[in-house]
Amino acid sequence: MKKIYYILSILTLTAMSFTKFPQAEISNGLIHATLLLPDAHKGYYQGTRFDWSGNMSRLEYSGHNYFGQWFTKYSPEIHDVIMGPVEAFTPLDYSETKTGGSFLIIGVGMLYKQDDQPYAFSRVYQVLNEGKWSVKKKSDHVLFIHDLTDKLYSYHYEKTVQLTKGQPELVLSHTLKNTGTKTIETSVYDHNFFVIDKHPIGPGLVVKVPFKLTGEGDGLGEIARVEGNQIEFLRVIGNGESVFCPSLGGFNTSSSDYEIRIENRITGAGVKITCDQPFLKLAFWACSTTLCPEPYIKIKAEPGKEVKWTIRYEFYTLTK
Repeated sequence: MKKIYYILSILTLTAMSFTKFPQAEISNGLIHATLLLPDAHKGYYQGTRFDWSGNMSRLEYSGHNYFGQWFTKYSPEIHDVIMGPVEAFTPLDYSETKTGGSFLIIGVGMLYKQDDQPYAFSRVYQVLNEGKWSVKKKSDHVLFIHDLTDKLYSYHYEKTVQLTKGQPELVLSHTLKNTGTKTIETSVYDHNFFVIDKHPIGPGLVVKVPFKLTGEGDGLGEIARVEGNQIEFLRVIGNGESVFCPSLGGFNTSSSDYEIRIENRITGAGVKITCDQPFLKLAFWACSTTLCPEPYIKIKAEPGKEVKWTIRYEFYTLTK
């Protein structure tokens, strides 16, 4: 039964070709990855939810692929046609902004508030000031630079996606410098769209942390469960179903608790995610084709100051 469902799950996705979009290939001899590059006119992603840098359509290590297409419909403006360890910043000043005004999403730009409805990440907002993107490509890394100058907020944002020499490790290094006159204070989370070996999301996939988990959410108890320090699946997630835990608890204020392991014990692929910042919040979402631990951290930069943070992915294999 599991084998039949696996085949059907793959057939529901019409595989896309990403070759027509600006992209970069990076490798350190152990890991091979493909990144889709930001471009307001030709870029693969032109939505207003996620940071435009770091979109990764492929990452292969030791015969396993960790990221890739998980959705069935594509348009460049759809908010979640995005892949890999992509990040999203919480909007600044949306609630305080009057209709007709502008608000900021870092990595996207200044956006137009068209009505008095609450912010919704699934909506497409008009970009009033997209800033300027620069990309510097090397064989083992890509540096993304986003400069925004605006009357409300200005910043210089750098994000480097790099493969560590001689190690099965991916590093996301960030620097955000506030070049304006208003404090930048928000949060950012990594959505982590894992599609490990295109295996359907269900038993055999485990998410682990170094502390005892607590939390509730849709699908827990029926599709998945929190057991000690991990999330386990009770059955395969069907098409149209999902699991969502908006706020998992149990972690402390130290960055040492920011350690997430994801293991596919059927195909033998694993990854450990760490960060030099503590959790602000930890959410979890999964559907039939992707599994996503969503760790949030806090970001604050006074005028003229900068903030830095680094996220590491250590890939490994395990006995099936």
